[in-house]
Amino acid sequence: MTRIRELDALRGFAVGGIMLVNTWQHVENKTDNGLDLTMEALFQSRFYPIFSLLFGISFMLFLRGNSRWALLSRLFWLFCLGLVQHRFYEGEVLTDYAFYGAAVLLPASFMAPGWPQLLLGAAAIAWALMVGGGPLLIPGLFLVGMALWELRPPRTLLLPGFAAAAVVTALLTYSWSTTNEWIVYSTAALAGAAAYALGLLLLLRPWLSAVLEPLGRMALTNYVSGTAVIVLTGPLANADPTRWSVVAVAAVTVGVQVLVSRWWLARFQYGPLEWIWRCLTRFRVVPNRLESGRDHNRPLPDPGVS
Repeated sequence: MTRIRELDALRGFAVGGIMLVNTWQHVENKTDNGLDLTMEALFQSRFYPIFSLLFGISFMLFLRGNSRWALLSRLFWLFCLGLVQHRFYEGEVLTDYAFYGAAVLLPASFMAPGWPQLLLGAAAIAWALMVGGGPLLIPGLFLVGMALWELRPPRTLLLPGFAAAAVVTALLTYSWSTTNEWIVYSTAALAGAAAYALGLLLLLRPWLSAVLEPLGRMALTNYVSGTAVIVLTGPLANADPTRWSVVAVAAVTVGVQVLVSRWWLARFQYGPLEWIWRCLTRFRVVPNRLESGRDHNRPLPDPGVS
């Protein structure tokens, strides 16, 4: 198998967006200045749904060549990595992803694939919206990701899907600005996530893919290292009432991560934490260094979030 490059690019886009939003969310004493309002209306809660869908897809891809026991081991070690990250970053989601993966995705893998998973995922999302949204949306998004991989919607739906999602996002965001209802905001965020993902797939070109793919292939390493940066730069962001330091920190961090990821993946198959995770899952040391003379631009094995 080869990596699915569009999924890597989408994952990299989500990781970059999560870095921006998480940096902003950890700033204290937010104001009603233009940047805070823009972040809240256009970016907050728009990126983790994309990542959650991709996690559901990666779950199915991993099962194509591995047992459910191997998958359970993978989720267990992800939970452990999340516990380590939690020691310095309370907002981590790795433990949520691991828990919901074992509690929801593993049982759902025994279901008839496709429409049953999609309907169950839609119902789970509707329930989560009714009770407050947030991390409770993750299980339903996982299920929708599983279903989308099985159903494989045609590319001809990208443009009308993007147009519909963009219109719904605009209408719901305006409605939220006048009602301040959380359920309206959460629904607008989900529609916005769909618009961003479909829009990126429509606009994806080789140069953009070359930037986003390395970021996505090392998603775990970049997510964890990004949270460390957020913790270390917190005093700087809190001291800046304009909030532009948030944008600067996120942009510099993501830019460095892109360069480091490209450099690393020219020499190794997996990122540092991805390799550790893989070794723990397999209970053995997995070869990582690329062979001399190997074509570094060729898609590499394992399409999952490794």
